[in-house]
Amino acid sequence: MSKRGTGSRERGITGLETSIVLIAFVVVASVFAFTVLSAGVFSSEAAKQTIFAGLKETRSRLRQNGSVFAFSAQAGTTQTVYKMVFIVSNSLAGEPLDLTPPYTQDDSGLDPDFDATAIPATIISYADEDQRKGEVPWTVQFIGNNNGDLLMEGGEKAEITVWLMDRNHAILEVDPNAVQVMDTSTANGGGVGGLEAGDVLIGKSTRFVLEMSPQIGASTTIQRSIPPGLRQAMNLN
Repeated sequence: MSKRGTGSRERGITGLETSIVLIAFVVVASVFAFTVLSAGVFSSEAAKQTIFAGLKETRSRLRQNGSVFAFSAQAGTTQTVYKMVFIVSNSLAGEPLDLTPPYTQDDSGLDPDFDATAIPATIISYADEDQRKGEVPWTVQFIGNNNGDLLMEGGEKAEITVWLMDRNHAILEVDPNAVQVMDTSTANGGGVGGLEAGDVLIGKSTRFVLEMSPQIGASTTIQRSIPPGLRQAMNLN
């Protein structure tokens, strides 16, 4: 009797240990399965957010339309390019883009005119083989059908003017000093951020890059070359 009792107790202990091991396996498997499922859900959510962000960036993009024009005038006795003009629209009729300009123009006195009240969200940079300007002055004029605000929305077009030098409207373009380099102050009129004293003036056959970077969406890059002969207005296409 004593031996049978001992054997029964041993078998009971063995069964209990086996049950504990099986329960432990089940718990571990459940935790592992939950972890895998959670990781899958988080991964899917991250992938979805990435896709939506990519679609938003693709749809929120400025597209350059038509030709790019360069304009030249006399800086002292040297003829040089002082501004460039092109038209943009909203790619794929996507998200509205803020085109609040840092400057305005009125075709009198010195242009461009600094707008102290503006909060621009778009930056335009200029670079050629001699120099790079990270934030040049620019102005905007919406053309065609638009709702009168400064948001670039589907179906709208805007003419962007990039100013690399100050234009003195008191002097004809063909006369000396019609344009001049910019200083480092907006207090006396004109722009800041374009060509300054000591920079290389933009002459014939100059290759350059303009990059327009909105607050959201991809940048718009324009690469062109100035013709081998300068004229007052030049189609660069």
